[in-house]
Amino acid sequence: RYLLEQDFPGMRIGPEPTTDSFIAVMYGESEGNVPGNALVVDPKKPFRKLGRFGNAFLNRFMCSQLPNEVLKSISIIDSPGILSGEKQRISRGYDFCQVLQWFAERVDRIILLFDAHKLDISDEFSEAIKSFRGQDDKIRVVLNKADQVDTQQLMRVYGALMWSLGKVIDTPEVLRVYIGSFWAHPLRNTDNRRLFEAEAQDLFRDIQGLPQKAAVRKLNDLIKRARLAKVHAYIISYLKKEMPSVFGKENKKKELINKLPEIYIQLQREYHISAGDFPEVKKMQELLENCDFTKFHSLKPKLIEAVDNMLANKIASLMNLIRQEESNMPTEMVHGGAFDGTMAGPFGHGYGEGAKEGADEEEWVVAKDKPAYDEIFYTLSPINGKISGISAKKEMVTSKLPNSVLGKIWKLADCDGDGMLDDEEFALAKHLIKIKLDGYELPGTLPSHLVPPSHRKPFQTAE
Repeated sequence: RYLLEQDFPGMRIGPEPTTDSFIAVMYGESEGNVPGNALVVDPKKPFRKLGRFGNAFLNRFMCSQLPNEVLKSISIIDSPGILSGEKQRISRGYDFCQVLQWFAERVDRIILLFDAHKLDISDEFSEAIKSFRGQDDKIRVVLNKADQVDTQQLMRVYGALMWSLGKVIDTPEVLRVYIGSFWAHPLRNTDNRRLFEAEAQDLFRDIQGLPQKAAVRKLNDLIKRARLAKVHAYIISYLKKEMPSVFGKENKKKELINKLPEIYIQLQREYHISAGDFPEVKKMQELLENCDFTKFHSLKPKLIEAVDNMLANKIASLMNLIRQEESNMPTEMVHGGAFDGTMAGPFGHGYGEGAKEGADEEEWVVAKDKPAYDEIFYTLSPINGKISGISAKKEMVTSKLPNSVLGKIWKLADCDGDGMLDDEEFALAKHLIKIKLDGYELPGTLPSHLVPPSHRKPFQTAE
């Protein structure tokens, strides 16, 4: 709702888990809903494989279509609100985690939402997050409603969230967490307004870049699936080879299922495969229980060779083609909704702050502090109205900024490049130091509004 800036059919928002359905929010010329059973038989939609989850799921699945600019670039899957307790999980009537896993394998970004004022990871949420295993690079975390707590509480909530996630998501890397209040109502606590704006911008940039990188991600998924298919072939052919031709098939099957971890190690050594390429042992054992090993196929070296050739040679040429295509096409970004509002007028993040301060003003922004800077300037014994680099250095190093930063400030402030600073250039250097000490980034080149008045080129009118 926040991203689209309009309601969509089937939407219900409330403090309790209101959404009881999976809603695919997609672009359409007119507003309307398409129920799950109709969706899975529509050849134009990518949901046909969801039919295997049965009617219990399809009754809780729908597509919401509306003519929204944001949806021209991305489609959004809104999942049901997470419940806690065993009873609720059973009452869904379908395998919730399996459905999440199906979507997770196909989407470009997974966003987990937490509320700052009621932070807990229920059993079902924990199971849901575990179903995203192997998709860790897609996951982003949003700590929402952060304006409902003060700065001290927010710090504690953030720490508790990171600790909780560390127990559920079994990776050494720390997940990226975006903190903010993602709705269009006034902030209750405005102490962290700047933080919320910066975090929202980071999240928007992350989402806006998705259409541009879609082709590379599809190629990445293809490589991942090819490696899995290859390993799967090795496992299946090994099990087939070990089966007796006449008697004791069931006992041998049980023995092979139990010995699966050892079989994995053996195949790793024999074919030089990484342990990370093998499917999860427990899940594989469960699936093998219902299979007839005698009907498995033997290994076909030519097919394995074809897969190896594809991974070694064909993928590289495909990657080059994608890069060429991307460089020839205009940059594809998500537009509309909240994505446009954040940059509109003087409300874009960082507008009028740091090096951008004074961009809209006629007077030189440094002038208001120049009297104080002049006092320091004249204590440095200027000769012919200028101070040398040695004199300037004595004053500039008192900021305790590293030499690399001070060197950049010197380069920006020395407008005429004579290796000395006049009073205006010195005032500019002090202003740039203040910008850096306030936590803002320095500009790559000096913006026109920061150029000292005496160093500005006279405005020439066309004759």
